[in-house]
Amino acid sequence: MNEEIAMTKGQRMTFMFTLLMGSFTMSISQSSLSTAYPTLMRYFDVSAPTIQWLTTGFMLMMCIMMPVSPWLMNNVNFKALYLGVMILFELGTLLIVFAHNFWWALGGRLLEGMAVGIRFTTFQAVLLLISPRKNRAKTMGFVGLVLGSALACGPIISGIVLNYMRWQNLFWLFMIIIAILIIMSLFSMRDVVERHEYQLDFVAVLYSVGLVGLLYFINSWGSSRTLSLWLGGEFVISAILTALFVQRNLTAPKPMLDLKVLRYGNFDIGMLLTGLAYISLIVTTVLYPMFYQDVLGYSPLVSGLALVPPAILLSILNPLTGRLTGKLGMKRTLLIGMVMILAGWAGLEIFMQQLHLLSMILLACLIEGGNAFVMMPATTLGANSLPEHLIPHGTAVTTTMRQILGSLGVALAMLLVTYAGHTTMEKAGYGYAFGFFFALELVGLILALMIKEQRTA
Repeated sequence: MNEEIAMTKGQRMTFMFTLLMGSFTMSISQSSLSTAYPTLMRYFDVSAPTIQWLTTGFMLMMCIMMPVSPWLMNNVNFKALYLGVMILFELGTLLIVFAHNFWWALGGRLLEGMAVGIRFTTFQAVLLLISPRKNRAKTMGFVGLVLGSALACGPIISGIVLNYMRWQNLFWLFMIIIAILIIMSLFSMRDVVERHEYQLDFVAVLYSVGLVGLLYFINSWGSSRTLSLWLGGEFVISAILTALFVQRNLTAPKPMLDLKVLRYGNFDIGMLLTGLAYISLIVTTVLYPMFYQDVLGYSPLVSGLALVPPAILLSILNPLTGRLTGKLGMKRTLLIGMVMILAGWAGLEIFMQQLHLLSMILLACLIEGGNAFVMMPATTLGANSLPEHLIPHGTAVTTTMRQILGSLGVALAMLLVTYAGHTTMEKAGYGYAFGFFFALELVGLILALMIKEQRTA
């Protein structure tokens, strides 16, 4: 029996606050790092492709840990797991602060990636498990509020710190917050997960390297925009390992990551809708600064600030969509979101020649506002389709797929923008990208129409 049944309202609120604040801090550390890249390139005396490994390595490590997280939740006391993740992130951040060369900083980012890979999967699963079925959409709305706020605050906080202080102070800030949360968690965290212990499938862990290989291929392909013999071979080996990973987890009696969740009605649709919404969100944050700077001629500061209004709207709408889901139903909520996302991409494509700063911000508000109606409601849709003991597995599958699809979306965006020899300073390439993502999100609209409405208990 889960301990959460014995929690008072105050204990539950403190528990959720500590959980969400940890995720908020980790999310800010992600969204603020890209702003620091120019400073870090000068400090470590490395090139742009090299400094990009602070993000690429982080994402690869996340992708390794996400499939392992259901096993950790079933075999490790949740309070101990939470503390371990927070301490691991703290150690990674400490390495970055005192890094005397790039490789120490990369090592710190890899430790942070391990922590975040476990954390983002487990914290969503735990919030779903401790929430009554009828309140899950509202709970996930607050999760969206926290993550959306981090997306909005990250560039602002890093911009202020980097403008007036040394870059190390940015990471000192994260370390102080995480240290406070570690102390709080000693008193507020509880073991709320009912565990079903089983042995870790080390063969499946080995095969999961294929997922990392696919993510590496997508990132390398998107960055270089060329397909070398070595990269092609890496893709083939990664695809084979991934196929073996899928086959083993479908047939093993105690799978590391139970892929049978894909057989439950609505879960597969919810997972794909979450991924498609995430593609639009992440691609917008990549393409928009490039368009602002290279096509419209705005400064990096202006292009960064222009990303804030849509992110604020995303944060505001997330908890509201959680309430709307209970009134309108899951299907209608998701359809509203997909129509908004489609309208945003259509506007970018149709009015591309007339685009200016304000019109692009408004269209970004449509896309990110629509995202609030899709990503967290679709996550809830998937979770509600599963029995409780499979929710950790379902959350891990969703977050892993979202990571891979998001990376694929960014790689395709970069390829389309530079298609047929165009540069990032030419509008034509952006037209290909806007049209492609409009067509892709049409698939999401069709998927939303296929949903079988659920009744909440």
